[in-house]
Amino acid sequence: MTGAIFVLTVMGLLLGLVIGITVKFFGTEPDPKVEKIEALLPNANCGGCGFAGCSDFARALAGGKAEPNQCPSTNTETAAQIAALLGVALGVRQPKVAVVLCGGDNTKAAKAALYNGVNDCRAATLVAGGAKACLRGCLGLGACARACPFKAIEITGASLAVVHADVCTGCGKCVATCPRKLIRLVPTSATLHVLCSSPEKGAAKRKKCSAACIGCQKCVKAAAGAVSMEGALARVNYDHQPSPPGAIAEVCPTHCLQPALLDVTPVPTPAASASEVAHA
Repeated sequence: MTGAIFVLTVMGLLLGLVIGITVKFFGTEPDPKVEKIEALLPNANCGGCGFAGCSDFARALAGGKAEPNQCPSTNTETAAQIAALLGVALGVRQPKVAVVLCGGDNTKAAKAALYNGVNDCRAATLVAGGAKACLRGCLGLGACARACPFKAIEITGASLAVVHADVCTGCGKCVATCPRKLIRLVPTSATLHVLCSSPEKGAAKRKKCSAACIGCQKCVKAAAGAVSMEGALARVNYDHQPSPPGAIAEVCPTHCLQPALLDVTPVPTPAASASEVAHA
């Protein structure tokens, strides 16, 4: 037993020596510029910049392979500091925010079944499409909330995902997570949203959800180019902001047309980890 411990100890020392020599002669010195850039980044590792994480993004910035305003979680002041550090001009970035294109909570959406499985949207989608009758509606099981590294999404008591617009950075993790593709990144200046994603005809949708877009086209006539139809579903043209949005939203008979992002009381800890679940 003592001999085995001695052999293992010697082997450990030899391996440590080999690793030390390898690092000394073949290792690369850390780039001071990368370290300074990384210190300015939020270290959220959200992936919204298109890179694996903040460290990878910092290396890309130092190597001239990325733009300072590419990080959706960095404010303009910090992006300007990074640009000054790199000696480049700071381009203009259109800030974006996530919006859940569904208003069918449990008080408005009809139930098709009782789902009693894993509390996850992706799992529920595999089991007959979940509990709600509308197969394009928000399941409200929190996959997007768990994926958000900023705790910007909350699940209401009526099982509907809502976005805290003042906390959302537009990183896009929720967009990639939602199995029904209900979440979209839109300009923060957007003033009108169609909170419905079902392409079915109006009569069929109305049987499943009282908040569905029925394709009446009243909003199209009132919005003067800001809203158009895709089949039986109204869509907002986010490049053409209507005014006043409240007056246009009032013409919608089912109130699926909303003049602003759905939001709830701000969450006090926006920097929470992605593993935390945001529930009402």
